[in-house]
Amino acid sequence: MSITAIPTPADALLSPDDHALILIDFQSQMAFATKSIAPEILRNNAALVSNAAAGFHVPTILTTVAEKSFSGPMFSEIADAFGDQPMIDRTSMNSWEDAAVIEEVTRIGKDRLVIAGLWTSVCIVGPVLSALEQGFEVYVITDASGDISEEAHDRAVERMIQAGARPITALQYLLELQRDWARAETYALTTGIARQWGGAYGLGITYASTMFGASEGGH
Repeated sequence: MSITAIPTPADALLSPDDHALILIDFQSQMAFATKSIAPEILRNNAALVSNAAAGFHVPTILTTVAEKSFSGPMFSEIADAFGDQPMIDRTSMNSWEDAAVIEEVTRIGKDRLVIAGLWTSVCIVGPVLSALEQGFEVYVITDASGDISEEAHDRAVERMIQAGARPITALQYLLELQRDWARAETYALTTGIARQWGGAYGLGITYASTMFGASEGGH
């Protein structure tokens, strides 16, 4: 039996209109003890994800825990990307147990969720396992999440994968939303985000554009 290939993307690939993003507890107190990833890389990746979601108009939920009394404000990189969007503040470690968060998930109405935040083993495992059990499809941005040790982060990621979650990275998230350089309406957005927060890849885009006037949208 032969197989015929067709030029159609897999259903498992993310598109801007097929999911909601949940960013959880990117706060100072949580970041102080995060050791599985360098804080500057964590902040960079959180900014990349936030600007990608905001630029592609992905419905996004921003939630904090004990913001005023203990944990401090959400990273400014995230807050700035979403302007005046309010944060949902909680007391529960598992945001899926917070009625206001679940009300917003239900209002948005997407059965595919992308989640990132601090700490992986607590604030991310909780909602990911809960959402999976309720029939949601869940992706976790592993390099925009962190924990008190590499061991804690890695075991948490393994646990979520075993339950059915799909791991991705911050830059992968951005490029998966674009997916075709011929999409001219978001080309400048995507390359602009990559230039600012895409590390060496962003440097390469700047170099090619400046030195040769090159564009990935051409043949």
